[in-house]
Amino acid sequence: MALTREDMSAGLSGQLEVFENRMKQRQAELKSLYTGLYQNSWMYAELIGEMEKYYSERDDRLKRSDAYRESDPSWYRKNDMLGMMMYVDNFAGDLRGVRKKLSYIEEAGVNVIHLMPFLDIEKGRNDGGYAVRDFRKVRKDLGDMADLSDLTTACHKRDICICADFALNHTSDKHEWAIKAMEGDSEYADRYFIYDTDEIPNQYDETVPQVFPVTAPGNFTRVDDKYVLTTFHPYQWDLNYKNSRVFNEMVYNFLYLANRGIDIFRLDAIPYIWKELGTNCRNLPEVHIIVRMLRLITEIVCPGVLLLGEVVMEPEKVVPYFGTVEKPECHVLNNVTTMATIWHTVATRDTRLLRNQFDIVTALPKEYVFLNYLRCHDDIGWGLDYAFLADCEMEENAHKKYLNNYFIGVEGYSNSRGELYNEDPETGDARICGTTASLCGIEKASMDGDKEAMAQAINLDIMLHACMLMLSGIPMLYSGDEIGQINDYTYLTNPEKKEDARYLHRGKFRWDLERKRINHRSKEYRIFKRLRELERIRANHRAFLPEAEVLTVNTFEKSVLVVGRYLDGEKIYGVFNFSEHEKTIWPDEDEGFVDLVSGDMIPVKELTLPGYTFFILCKDESGK
Repeated sequence: MALTREDMSAGLSGQLEVFENRMKQRQAELKSLYTGLYQNSWMYAELIGEMEKYYSERDDRLKRSDAYRESDPSWYRKNDMLGMMMYVDNFAGDLRGVRKKLSYIEEAGVNVIHLMPFLDIEKGRNDGGYAVRDFRKVRKDLGDMADLSDLTTACHKRDICICADFALNHTSDKHEWAIKAMEGDSEYADRYFIYDTDEIPNQYDETVPQVFPVTAPGNFTRVDDKYVLTTFHPYQWDLNYKNSRVFNEMVYNFLYLANRGIDIFRLDAIPYIWKELGTNCRNLPEVHIIVRMLRLITEIVCPGVLLLGEVVMEPEKVVPYFGTVEKPECHVLNNVTTMATIWHTVATRDTRLLRNQFDIVTALPKEYVFLNYLRCHDDIGWGLDYAFLADCEMEENAHKKYLNNYFIGVEGYSNSRGELYNEDPETGDARICGTTASLCGIEKASMDGDKEAMAQAINLDIMLHACMLMLSGIPMLYSGDEIGQINDYTYLTNPEKKEDARYLHRGKFRWDLERKRINHRSKEYRIFKRLRELERIRANHRAFLPEAEVLTVNTFEKSVLVVGRYLDGEKIYGVFNFSEHEKTIWPDEDEGFVDLVSGDMIPVKELTLPGYTFFILCKDESGK
């Protein structure tokens, strides 16, 4: 039985026995992993001492939350979880502003806020906040650490979790360590990959692919007379995790932020954190050792904290970051492949790949939790299963070109309005940027003043969200999607942003449009209201719990996806028409189901769906 909050309401801060008991359960494995990787028992002893210090400094309210969540390890796998990601400045100006907007966030049904990078950065050279200058300072324009603690406290009082990004792979070149390294301090130089000649850099380049060959070519950057490993951008210096000092210090930064009240850490770019000559420096075994150690440290010091892994790679590379059920690594992983596959399905009106992707995800152990989303702060990259698509007569290069053309609105009878990012003129490869609403046609319909096209675009927008909500895991909205916010082209007038099309969908939240959602005829009202209805359906039906059996159903109509969820006698079907044209299917069901959206009884022996529409059909045979 899970403990109640009242059971753990007093005296936890002074109980080092709690820390010691957690340590006893995990110390053998943690010590084995650490000393096996670093052969340094002295640094291991330092790590344990610092862990105890951070535990002792942890606030009572956070320790109570830790104990509550530790007693119910499935707390984050409930069907009432709903996230929203946002840039602090774009959403509400600063951290205090976000605190003032918590009522709106609650009204939207959100109980997880992902604050995009807010730590101290160098102006203009920061990769959208991922080149951190100081892991223990907030950007001055957003507030300070006291404001962060005040925000997390206010959120916790409303049962809202806070998620933050933690850039493990690199620091800014203006970080204190990098500055001291370039001043000639060998201790700090050893925390990076810095070479006097290009001999070793050239050896790396023989096997290591480039992440951004167009916008940031090369794996190394010449700094003065040195060569520095910079996998992503020249101002992001890769950390050397072969140095135990790097691991320890980054753990201390992590625990410092956890003690400010962060509930979920999105581990940025984790596949890249271990480097080895002669390899591609991706997904190496040592990466999993480091993530497993971080999981163990979290379970000892702050077990109420979750690790969210960012692994933007093909599906077979993603799943290993869950670890195993017996020795888990990340609690949650971003479901980037399903996101890309959903947009592929929009452009092709062909659900075969999406059905296959759903089948892969739902066949995984129930303990594995994905964070599901339609859009995020980044671009849409076409990391699809091209071996599967080859059987559907879709060749990789031609198909990528078609998808990009579709979402910029020039091919495939598209109403989409997106822009290309990181286009490679030699290969034609590129990624897509744009808000959900603009990619669904809401922007074009608004510009054209076409009410019929607007209704169709809104239907597509809502259908895609409904499809996402059918998946087990944590659904995540991008701030503004709940009111159908379209692309923001003002980034083109900003010299620091105009070369990065991702700012197209990173615009300021339109509070003037949010106020329109009280107008029943506005698109803002229609989208906000319908999304809330879907979220309530998900939260109120047991078949949406992660332990449900989930299966796709073959409709023999490639434009229609049917997903079934089954638990304790409750049967729910999500039926989604990805075509703008009316489609009819013949499910293998003789009786009627209740459509949870409309409340109508629907006979499903023959089911007709207008273009871009869906049903959430339910039958309860449990006798309840």
